[in-house]
Amino acid sequence: MKETFKSILKGIGKYMRNYKCIIFDLDGTILNTERMNMIPLQRLIKEELHKDIPYKDLLKYKAYAGKKTIEELGFKDIDKSYNKWVEYVNEFEEGAVLYEGFDEVIKTLSEKGIICAIASSKMKNQYKIDFEPTGLKKYIKCEVLAEDTERHKPYPDPLLKVSEILDINPSDCIYIGDTIFDFKATKAAGMDFGIAMWGADDLEGIEAEFNFKNPRDILKELKLL
Repeated sequence: MKETFKSILKGIGKYMRNYKCIIFDLDGTILNTERMNMIPLQRLIKEELHKDIPYKDLLKYKAYAGKKTIEELGFKDIDKSYNKWVEYVNEFEEGAVLYEGFDEVIKTLSEKGIICAIASSKMKNQYKIDFEPTGLKKYIKCEVLAEDTERHKPYPDPLLKVSEILDINPSDCIYIGDTIFDFKATKAAGMDFGIAMWGADDLEGIEAEFNFKNPRDILKELKLL
């Protein structure tokens, strides 16, 4: 009974936390970029590796940094193949789309005095193409992207870099993402984790403090609505 009561208290503590900073992943969390990334990747694999890999089998690579994906798939010239993939992505007719409600979420968090940041494995040039047109960049106080750390998720380096730049203790931050790599990086950084259910394909191994079913749930669960 004592252990059960402790667990309840711990759960309440998590629920009532007042975070100073919310750090967001980008792809699959703020932006829907799945098709614009995966279909061009299929095309590249067909052209250079002469393989037909089903769309669903490529989804696991959503968690990887771009060049890591190219490396894992066995391309020989990593930089050349990666640049070609980026070219195909930017030619693809379906661009990055902001998940519904995210503009309200970011603006409300800013109004409430909660710092918003981004930690993503996306390259800076692609970040400018995908995210800056949303008009939300002015609300983001810190951006840590692929070039900013040597190690990427699942290592904690990108998240710790954000807390270092903002001078905020990791325990006062929550990271919101959609993959097991996001979860592992968060735990290694000593932060709480919220899973973006709308972008997640595989929840195995993820034990999040918060399960957000849609972007507005972020405001509801954190008592900001």
